[in-house]
Amino acid sequence: MARTSIRSRKKWITVRKAVQLAALLSFIALIVMARRGGWPAEIVNVPLRLDPLLMLTHALATRTLLIGSALALIVLMLTLIFGRAWCGWLCPLGTVLDLFTFKRWRKKSAGVSDNWRTVKYLLLLVIIAAAIFGNLSLLIFDPITIMVRTISIGVWPALDQTITSLEQTLYQVPFLQDTIGAVDNALRPTVFPIEPAFYRDVALFALMFIGLIALNAIAPRFWCRYLCPLGGLLGIISKFAIFRREVQGDCNACGACQIKCPTDTIDPNRGFASDPAECTMCLDCWAVCAQSGVKFPTHRSIAQRRDYDPNRRQALIAIGSAVTGLALMNSDAVTRRDHPHLLRPPGARENDLLDKCVRCNLCSRACPTSGLQPSITEAGLEGFWTPILVPRLGYCDYSCNACGQVCPVQAIPPVSLDEKRQRVIGQAYIDQNRCIAWADHRDCIVCEEMCPLPEKAIKLEQAQVVNATGETVNIQLPYVEREKCIGCGICEYKCPLNGEAAIRVYVSIDSAPLT
Repeated sequence: MARTSIRSRKKWITVRKAVQLAALLSFIALIVMARRGGWPAEIVNVPLRLDPLLMLTHALATRTLLIGSALALIVLMLTLIFGRAWCGWLCPLGTVLDLFTFKRWRKKSAGVSDNWRTVKYLLLLVIIAAAIFGNLSLLIFDPITIMVRTISIGVWPALDQTITSLEQTLYQVPFLQDTIGAVDNALRPTVFPIEPAFYRDVALFALMFIGLIALNAIAPRFWCRYLCPLGGLLGIISKFAIFRREVQGDCNACGACQIKCPTDTIDPNRGFASDPAECTMCLDCWAVCAQSGVKFPTHRSIAQRRDYDPNRRQALIAIGSAVTGLALMNSDAVTRRDHPHLLRPPGARENDLLDKCVRCNLCSRACPTSGLQPSITEAGLEGFWTPILVPRLGYCDYSCNACGQVCPVQAIPPVSLDEKRQRVIGQAYIDQNRCIAWADHRDCIVCEEMCPLPEKAIKLEQAQVVNATGETVNIQLPYVEREKCIGCGICEYKCPLNGEAAIRVYVSIDSAPLT
């Protein structure tokens, strides 16, 4: 780059921050509009398909290549040209971390050894090794899936609840009622759902995200420097990048670039050179250099190896750890017999969900009833944070196939609505000891009324029974014709009992399509 003034160079920092903000807002908008009736699935799952770590591990685990995964080649080509520019300019998690500096706290904290940079490479090796054996569990640490889960299951529902509470408070003021009503009509269902969404164990998602931000108190972008597996993958490729940072003869060793570097990769003992695998091309060092000593020339050679780059022994240990971890997972008692309420999205069970799911939980965001929830214990460690249907929180809408359409890796098959209606999720069973009609001999036919099937799977039979007062009464007793039931769960969701429903959906023996 030609010699330019510090003022003109700082304009590039403004451009970078504007690109970061635009990329973050675009990412949030895509996640928000991933709901049913929102933007097309081919658009809303673009951020996930741009992720080379997701696409690579999915291809290794499934031995297939998706057409949409070709988008990840864009990021790989960008990295081969400009190094880890994705991390410094486009990554939504990186942008959020840049918003929290904690400078005062860091003055009191001890420095972090460069050896910690090895961790992200070892985590990357473990993830890839596990993927080769068909396991994608550790993709919960991918930065894009972290952001999707955080927004979908943590931030957006909480924001919805906050706005709802604010609307309810302001609506008490008479002259604001029309305005509040107009605002609410504009927001729902375009931005927020008609009914609030509820998710289980939201604290897990919140604590993970808050923890990543809190690590900035130890070092700026601690996650990006030491832990991010996607950063590790892009860092390895960046060693081959064409454009790399270089310090040339005009440098007077003032150290301004080292102080400014957010990843602390500028080493004064190496003439203020940096490792292209750690440099995010943020241009901060270039902008503060009074001597114009920082350049970004082209290179044809591979960057020099650093002490924290994994050696052969460390790589073998990482791979061995992956194999050992998989063996332990497969020894888990949960793998011996399915949890009775491990209800997968339509068609997902027979589609080898565990081998394909990248744990992004975009399907949970798309589900209009919030019935799709991240698994916590039902699927064991191997299925942690994979989607399951929890009918007591929401049912599988008979008129919806959004989850399969929005899934970026087809772990939930993108079947038509007619075909989806034939997919068996589970089968309903009535607990006669809790059912209002069976146990209390009082009229209740909610489950039968709610069954959406054209030929209902829940039927009623007339019976004469003696109630609690000794009277003989005619009552309609519900029962399930299980050969017709698809396990959508609306009967369980609508059951008027508090606590556990009197009718519950269990995993069916045969989840194949109905004939």
